Amino acid sequence: MIRNWSASAAAAIRGTSAPVTHTLVVLCCLVFLIGPASGLVPADGSGDEPLTAQRAYFQRWGVIPADLFEGSPGALLAPATALFVHGGWVHLLGNMLFLHVFGAMTEARMGRVRFTLCYAGCGYLALLGYAAANAGSERSLVGASGAISAVLGAFLFLFPRARVTSLLPFLFFLPVRLPAWVVLPFWAALQWAAAGRAADGPGVAYLAHLVGFGLGLGCAWVCFGRATTVKSAPAPAPEGENQP
Repeated sequence: MIRNWSASAAAAIRGTSAPVTHTLVVLCCLVFLIGPASGLVPADGSGDEPLTAQRAYFQRWGVIPADLFEGSPGALLAPATALFVHGGWVHLLGNMLFLHVFGAMTEARMGRVRFTLCYAGCGYLALLGYAAANAGSERSLVGASGAISAVLGAFLFLFPRARVTSLLPFLFFLPVRLPAWVVLPFWAALQWAAAGRAADGPGVAYLAHLVGFGLGLGCAWVCFGRATTVKSAPAPAPEGENQP
């Protein structure tokens, strides 16, 4: 496989369809729309009833660290189902934006099967790692952030020089196009700093972001770490001469 891609090859990847990425986006959106967190389900009632329905929904389909290591099959499936559940509109739209922007090129480069395994496997392990670090917490953890962070890690390894449009607070949120090797490590550093200040309980699972990012980076290295740069073929030797 080839590690260093030309500009034309990168442009070709951008135009390639990404069925796994698009399917994941659609599934997450559909699961959210039919769930109580969307606020669009009349059966959830009014007043405090929607909040009660949300808590029950997250406890059923999310990860509860205190229950995860008890050994029940249902608890071990929780990190897989939690990847498709989101806590609100901002949570959903933010995750889907990152998945759409970084997932398509990563999927095209890795291939559908490897991308699917990387997304699901790293996402599962990211939630598992967070639960292990917060084993006493009884609050539910939901969202695809760990899996999407793995996509970011893989993207960094595969396309370190790709330009990423970023909004930087210290530049008054003006859009700036910077290489991925600048933007994504900076993002990871912010997650690290936030994880160190996070209170007990899974309000925002910054640690899951870090675990997923590292796993995605490692996954891409395992798949493409021994890749070599394509060299142009030598010109044919003149007639009567031997090539070395």
